[in-house]
Order: sequence, then structure tokens, then C-alpha cells
Amino acid sequence: MTLRLWNSLENKLVDLDPVTPGEVRMYNCGPTVYSDPHIGNFRSFLMGDLLRRAIDQRGFKTTQVMNITDVGHLTTDDVADASGEDKLEKEAREQGLDPFEIARKYEEVFHANARQLNCRLAHEYPRATDHIPEMIEMIEKLIERGHAYEVEGVGVYYRVHSFERYGCLSGNTLENLESGSRIAVDDRKESPHDFALWKIDEKHLMQWDSPWGRGFPGWHIECSAMSYKFLGGTFDIHTGGEDNVFPHHECEIAQSVGAGVGEFARVWVHARHLLVDGQKMSKSKGTFFTIKDLIDRGFQGYEIRYSLISNHYRQPMNFTLEGMEGEAKAVSRLRSLREKLETATDQDGDRDPALVESLDSSRQAFDACIDDDLNLSGALGVLHERARVLGRELPCGVAAADALEFLSYCDEILGVLFVEQDVAGESLTQQQQDWIDQREQARQSRDWDLADSLRNQLKEVGILVEDGPQGPTWTRIR
Repeated sequence: MTLRLWNSLENKLVDLDPVTPGEVRMYNCGPTVYSDPHIGNFRSFLMGDLLRRAIDQRGFKTTQVMNITDVGHLTTDDVADASGEDKLEKEAREQGLDPFEIARKYEEVFHANARQLNCRLAHEYPRATDHIPEMIEMIEKLIERGHAYEVEGVGVYYRVHSFERYGCLSGNTLENLESGSRIAVDDRKESPHDFALWKIDEKHLMQWDSPWGRGFPGWHIECSAMSYKFLGGTFDIHTGGEDNVFPHHECEIAQSVGAGVGEFARVWVHARHLLVDGQKMSKSKGTFFTIKDLIDRGFQGYEIRYSLISNHYRQPMNFTLEGMEGEAKAVSRLRSLREKLETATDQDGDRDPALVESLDSSRQAFDACIDDDLNLSGALGVLHERARVLGRELPCGVAAADALEFLSYCDEILGVLFVEQDVAGESLTQQQQDWIDQREQARQSRDWDLADSLRNQLKEVGILVEDGPQGPTWTRIR
């Protein structure tokens, strides 16, 4: 069966049909690094991770890119031409730090949280601030093609009327926008719906030289430029949260297609909102949770991951601490079964043909759920039903190994059964974790010499890294 995904661009299920046979290129909208990521952010990031794992498991060569937004994301971001203060500069002002310090601080927090939730490493994590020349080049193309114009001393704007397909993703066509417009008129723009590609603002702390004056990029142009650099003009999948559909993703399409670089993303996959106790997250109501908040409450990273992936990504998720407790118990039962099976493999026991047949049937049912638009709730139902049967009549020897192989196969997608538990005092230093991350990236790039060199560096400081079906694991050897 073929992996099928709900394409937001067409509003229907489509077969995964890569641009290049056997290869899948995907772009995940990543974090804006001005604060600790919250569980709503990670629901979207985990959807991208599940999709990556499903594609990997089906034998494709995958290239995954996740951007790091470290400039240009303004506080009023629900309209195409965002306004307000840069989120990083606002946080920097409140903490008394440089905005670049804020960016690096919270980028590290994001990566640490991603490791805690057992997210696979993307192949690239491009920072917006490292790709200003690429953004300027794309803006120049848009001006040349008549899709953008300069307002002297103000910046460069995208001419929305010039792109007939505007609204193709969100339904927010110009006609619909104008009929319900709440956008303030700015006489410097040709249309109130035009949005900034480059802004000139002497108060902004992060600035770069450009043909139009010293300034900074608009949020939307960042993803268009970076996806083009790392994935080309036409690629397979673009993911994000539903709040990205408009204006961010709509504007990306207008920019990338308007610049003539290609078709842009063929399939758009969006995760629905996460609520807490049935409402939007609120710090004042005590219903705003970061990953650190839940870790501090005693939850393991794999328990948080299990909770956030257990609902179908296209259904709104209502997170509660009571529900989290129940989901932690559910994944603990699965991990307990795994431990019992590992012990049982040391006992005598032959292969059981009937068990092999039933495991194969469960595997096919699990695959069918994943192929059906990442139906995790269905896949977990299959896994728990098989686990109940195995728990009643625990197999031994070869039969236990067969059952364990089934759990391992499912966990290639889930990422919760074989990951090690967090143990206080047993964490790695930042340098050691960086070496492990760099080694995994080297392995994915098939740079075996660098991977071996990093493995030896880790061994010298007492960390033994071993590669398995779920990715690298480490143990202390002194």
C-alpha cells in the first residue's frame, strides 16, 4: 500500500508520489527561537518527525530540512504584512541580552527538547540569519518579474495582485480578503494586502546591507529562500501547524512560484491546534506548558512524545494533565512488555508458526494505519491489542525474539519503546551531545570517516555509541 497524506493544497488524500523516484525531500517549519517551545509547537514538530520516520521505513532516501527563525518574526503575525516588534528583540529587551544571544539560547533549548522527545535529526537546520544573501537574491528576482516593488526608505513589498493564485492554499483570495478586510491602509503600499519582503527600520537591532538600504527580511521570504537552497524549486512535502496556513505558507507559495524557481511544495501537511483543558494555552490560567514544565513534573520524554502523537494530527488535541497520566501508564505497559520479552529471549523456546502469522497480520494492520494519513490512533490500537495477547501468553526463546522484532518495527515510527529513560545525573554534556548529533548527521551523509572520528572522540571521554534500528544509543564505559 502507498503512503497517503491529506494535501491541504487540494483538500484531499493523495498518494506520496515523489518528484524524484525513490527520494523524498521535505521542509518542516521550525521554531522561532525567542522562548522555550511549548507543547503545541512540538505537536507540529512531532507530526513532521512521524512523517519522516514513515517515509524512512518505506525505503525512501529522505532529505529533511527544518528552519530556525531567528529574525523577522514580528509580534502581530496573523496578517500577511506583519507588524509590531521582532519577537527576538522583544525578548532580548526584557532579558537584557543581545537578540543573537537570545536566538542561540533558545535554539539550544529547542534541540535539547527535540532530543528528549526522540525526534530524528533533520539533515539541515538552516538559520535565517545565515541566509540573508539568498533572501536578497530572491527578492531581486521578484522585482525583475514584476511581483515586488521598492518603497524608498521603507523597504520592498510583494505585489499580491500580480499573483493570480494567491489564496490557493488558504482560500484567502484577494476577493475574500477585501470583503472582510480589517487591514489598516498604508498609503506607501500599492495595496493594503501587499506584504514586506525587506523592511527598513533604524530601531531594529538586527540589520544587514541590501540594494534597498540597511534593514532585515520579512518572515515569509526566509522559508522560500532556504527551502530553495536546500531542496530546490520543486520538492515533495511542506509541513507546519494550521496557524501557518495563512499568512505564512500562502505567502511562501506566492514568493517561490512568483520568483520562477519551480512548482514549490507539492504536498502540504498541517497539524491542528492543541488545546489545554479545552481552551487555548494561557500562562495566567496555568494552562501553558513547555517541555521543561512537563519534565519538571516528573514525566519522561518518551511519555510526553507518546501523549502528543496519540491523536490524529488532523484532529484538534485537548491536552490535560489527567490524560497525560493515563498515556504515561499506557506507554509504560508497552515498555514493560518489551522488557519481559527481552528477558524471555534467553529462555528455551522454538519459533511458533501461528505467532509468526498473527504478528505478520498485526504488522500489516499497523502499516495500513500509518499509510492512511499517519493514523496513529489506529496504529496504537493495533499495537495495544497485540500487546494484550502477548502479555497473556508470553512467548519464550525464538518466539519471544519474533515478538520483540514486531515491537521494534512499530517503534521505528513511534519512537517510545526502546529509547532509554532519563536518569538524573546521567545526562551528557552539551559538547558530548553535539558530537553525537554531528556523528549522526555524518552517518546520514555517508561521511564514514568523520562518523568514526567522532565515535572515537566520544569513547575517549567515556561514552560508547552504538547504532541500532532506532538510531544511536549511548552508554557510559567509565
